Amino acid sequence: MEELARKARTTVRNIRAYQERGLLATPRRQGRLAYYDDAHLARLRLIGALLSRGYSLGSIHDLLASWESGSDLRDVLGLTAAITSPFAKETAETLTLAEVAELFGTADPTALAAAIELGLFELSGATLVAPSMRLVRVGAELHRAGIPLHALLAELSKLRAGVNQIAEGFVALVSSHVLAQVDFGDLQGEDARRLQKFVERVRPMAELAVDTMLAQALDRLVQRELADRLAGGRKKAAAPHRRPERKGEKRRKQARA
Repeated sequence: MEELARKARTTVRNIRAYQERGLLATPRRQGRLAYYDDAHLARLRLIGALLSRGYSLGSIHDLLASWESGSDLRDVLGLTAAITSPFAKETAETLTLAEVAELFGTADPTALAAAIELGLFELSGATLVAPSMRLVRVGAELHRAGIPLHALLAELSKLRAGVNQIAEGFVALVSSHVLAQVDFGDLQGEDARRLQKFVERVRPMAELAVDTMLAQALDRLVQRELADRLAGGRKKAAAPHRRPERKGEKRRKQARA
């Protein structure tokens, strides 16, 4: 249960409360051990998403009960998992402060606080949890290449804001033209399976679109930047070399004038 609570970003107390209210199925038991699976995790994420939208536990119970009463449970769980499963497939990793300092070559507390605020790390007692080690390693490599941490974190903050804007636009597009056509009050059978497949496809499609356009923009801008710097270097190399004037030479030139 502790592992399930950590993955669902909730508490053991909440999980027990959801089970008592009939919102969460009991786990499979083997002896004294209780096993939770992806269906439990998907249900917890759905409950959390509905709570964040202002629904009460009572209304969530009624909503789920109504939904499940008219649908095959496999369809419900499949669609729930598709909707609530995280896009990123990475597993969070736990690091000590010493490991982070070794990774970045510094233990700057100001930069660490900024990284936590940005979401690169989450505090967990005396350790740090990195939701995405890929992102952390990218930051460490850029820092080792010579980019100061404050400049790197500022750029990552702008990147996150830009990505959020892109994601909001893409979700609005799908919501207006696809989800608006779905009758969520009577979602079952083939309709539920069709929506599940669409949700599973739309995520990699969005990632591919962003990745392709970003690659094109990087190619164009990097090539332009390198061309500008190479041209500037040639001009500097071709400029005539002027011998520095000796002391008093400037005054003699002015006197002759």
